[in-house]
Amino acid sequence: MSRKSTAESKDKDKAREKVIATNREAYHNYFILETWEAGIVLTGTEVKSVRDGKANLKDGYVRVSDGEAWLLNVHISPYSHGNRQNHDPDRERRLLLHKREITRLFSKIREKGLTLVPTRLYFKGNLIKCEIALARGKKLHDKRETEARRTQEREARAALKERNARY
Repeated sequence: MSRKSTAESKDKDKAREKVIATNREAYHNYFILETWEAGIVLTGTEVKSVRDGKANLKDGYVRVSDGEAWLLNVHISPYSHGNRQNHDPDRERRLLLHKREITRLFSKIREKGLTLVPTRLYFKGNLIKCEIALARGKKLHDKRETEARRTQEREARAALKERNARY
């Protein structure tokens, strides 16, 4: 029997991932420096609501306190068939990371201008994972520069596509 290469196993892991929500605003407002995968502690009705795709990461951020990482301002809508034990949509949720990862993150966000933001919420197998990113805020001129570069790339792709269509 031959061993699978790591590239093959990573491709299979990516195939098993189903993205629930992405934070597109984070990519617009921040330079993403590093990313980490973290588990997330959810209640039963939150899991059912997330399975329905009712999660919003738009204003979310991560705070590290007392040796724990907490996900704040992430809105998970109440479960439609939930009863009086339904969850609070904007409650703080604990992130599951190793102790050394938490201390490393804490030391990095103490630097001026760095923050932790959630970028994706996804299923990995049966588990719900949250991708968090170490980010540095963009200034207005950085946002304009990024938008201009994106526009140039889009126009170049369109020109190549048109040129290839003629031949």
